[in-house]
Amino acid sequence: MPTTQLSPHFTLAEFTYSETAARQGIPNQPDAAAMENLYRTADVMEKVRTICGSVPVTITSGYRGPQLNKAIGGATNSAHMYGLGADFIVPSFGDPLAVCKAIEPHMKDLGIDQLIWEYSDWTHLGLSSGAPRYQCLTIDNNGTRYGFA
Repeated sequence: MPTTQLSPHFTLAEFTYSETAARQGIPNQPDAAAMENLYRTADVMEKVRTICGSVPVTITSGYRGPQLNKAIGGATNSAHMYGLGADFIVPSFGDPLAVCKAIEPHMKDLGIDQLIWEYSDWTHLGLSSGAPRYQCLTIDNNGTRYGFA
């Protein structure tokens, strides 16, 4: 089966792979609307890659169908379910907080709805099908807060 490139550095397989889906036999194939959004998300992630010095970006969670999103306890309105969300790390650039701080000045240019520093372990980037809110958030064991705490 040929590899579907969403952009020069990102593949569909990267955005749809899930250990939970594989373990539980949950299908995780995007529909046509989510596929269109995945191309858009991959394009924004290419720009993030450039902002971070053109070093490799590892997608840790991309598209999640509703069944998979429920299985992992994702938000009921998660951008991931629409192909508009990506959790990622950029180890060669820095920790997730450094990544968030590097992207923050570019949020409006990139149309980012939410940029979240999650549990100090990864960065979440969410796009929107409507007008972006340009939110910077921290999510950890103390809850959700505005800004990078």
